[in-house]
Amino acid sequence: MSSSTAVDFQLKNKVKIVTAASLFDGHDAAINIMRRIIQSKGAEVVHLGHNRSVLDIVNTAIQEDANAIAITSYQGGHIEFFKYMYDLLKEQGCGHIKLFGGGGGTILPTEIAELHAYGIVKIYSPDDGRAMGLEGMIIDLLSKCDFPTGALDSYSEYKSKEDFDNGFKHCDSKLLAKLISTAENFPECLEKDLKKFLPEKNMRETPVLGITGTGGAGKSSMIDEIVRRFLFEFEDKKIAILSVDPSKRKTGGALLGDRIRMNSINNDRVFMRSLATRQSNLALSKYVQAAVDILKKANFDLIILETSGIGQSDTEIVDHSDVSMYIMTPEFGAASQLEKIDMLDFADIVAVNKFDKRGAQDALRDVKKQMQRNLNLWDRDPDTMPVYGTIASQFNDPGTNELFINLMRVISEKWAAKVSANS
Repeated sequence: MSSSTAVDFQLKNKVKIVTAASLFDGHDAAINIMRRIIQSKGAEVVHLGHNRSVLDIVNTAIQEDANAIAITSYQGGHIEFFKYMYDLLKEQGCGHIKLFGGGGGTILPTEIAELHAYGIVKIYSPDDGRAMGLEGMIIDLLSKCDFPTGALDSYSEYKSKEDFDNGFKHCDSKLLAKLISTAENFPECLEKDLKKFLPEKNMRETPVLGITGTGGAGKSSMIDEIVRRFLFEFEDKKIAILSVDPSKRKTGGALLGDRIRMNSINNDRVFMRSLATRQSNLALSKYVQAAVDILKKANFDLIILETSGIGQSDTEIVDHSDVSMYIMTPEFGAASQLEKIDMLDFADIVAVNKFDKRGAQDALRDVKKQMQRNLNLWDRDPDTMPVYGTIASQFNDPGTNELFINLMRVISEKWAAKVSANS
């Protein structure tokens, strides 16, 4: 492929690709190179990392309503791996999700032919790499899956309002994912054509926990710990997560990488959807409220909304949530920098994460004092402020345990007050 063709290539639609390396495969260098090129061409990439099972990848692709899955496999079990993935997608009624793969010389030409005959769209070989180059292979992949998701014809299996009602009642991942895609790509269809099928009332009154914080503060790790504790403590409850990551202003592509930090979400009681902002300089997508409203109509007990990494002044999360949590690290600089953090005026609870860092105890004291000042709570002991030192990456961290207990208490109290006020 000529360099001019590579430069001129542009996607016609918003395309989402799930990328991963296969189970028992620790070689993630190739898939990391590929997903970076996919992002640079304007696609939204949900990256799962290495050593991922077929079930993990398929469940992700369904919840994300992806256009395609791209896998590298160097572990020798590619025939069974790709065929099982293809079969599982068809079994779930998601045969429209296209499968692509590669594995260098470990996948023989005869095996590539067998996989193509089975229904895998393309397995890229070393010969393809020599003929097309890396960019050429990515452009070939994206060209084959450049179609919009969430279009009306994608609801062919949901023929009546009863089908939709059952989908919301049972938190059908496929239906919810399609509706969120429609909200992103065809908002007018959600308001007109599909409105008559949607439940008029919410399945239940569901609180929304908004989580925001600076990039690299450990928001995804903290959400994983909250979800793990939630599933353990409440064995009959379901939880939904909306996670927003920024789109690149230059290319329009996005890395939706929060799933790589979350191990607790691979559970029948958890639904997760990643959203790209699709606009620059904002921490949330303009379609967030529509996505939250869709999830509220389902039978979830808690919805978590996570923003992309923000600066000091963004408080947008407050407009979409009932309870808000701000996550930061001890490394905020001088104590005067805390006066610039707008979220300390609004957050119901604050986590000073990565508490194993040097100076963390001093940082915790400074944040508590700043919160006291911001809220004019001069009659309160600063130590009683809802600020907790946490190490989300540490198993059974005492600080995270304390934060979770108090977070559930705050949600219960605020939600009870809201329901009482509305009744």
